[in-house]
Amino acid sequence: MPLRKGLVSLAFMLLPATVLAQSPDLETTCQAVAKGFLLTDKLAIGVVQSFPELKPPGVRMTYSTREGAAKADMTDTFECEFDKADKPRHLVRFCVSTTCYSPSEDDADRKRRFEEMRILLDRSQK
Repeated sequence: MPLRKGLVSLAFMLLPATVLAQSPDLETTCQAVAKGFLLTDKLAIGVVQSFPELKPPGVRMTYSTREGAAKADMTDTFECEFDKADKPRHLVRFCVSTTCYSPSEDDADRKRRFEEMRILLDRSQK
C-alpha cells in the first residue's frame, strides 16, 4: 500500500496545474475576457489556477499571443475577479501583468477598458 500512495503523490506532483483546475467554467470566462482585451480570437493558454471559493472568485493564468508557444515560455499573466462563481457572473476586476483595471480606477483609460470588457462579457452571457 505505501508504494501505491507514493505513486499517487508522484502523479499529482508531475501533472500540469491545468489538470487540477477547480473551475473550468470560471477559467473559460476569464479566457474570453483576455481574448476581448487583447483583441484576438486565438490565445495560447499556459498554466491556469482558479479559485471559485475565494471572495471574489478568480482566475490567474499565463498566456501567449504567439501561436505554438511552449507553456514553459509563457510568462505574461492575466487575472480575473468576478462577483460570483456561478453564471451569470460579472467582472469585478482584471489585471494584465502588473496593470489592473476596475470600475473604481482613477485613470480614465483603465476605467474605460474595464467597462469595455464588462460590457463584452455581459453581452456574451445573454
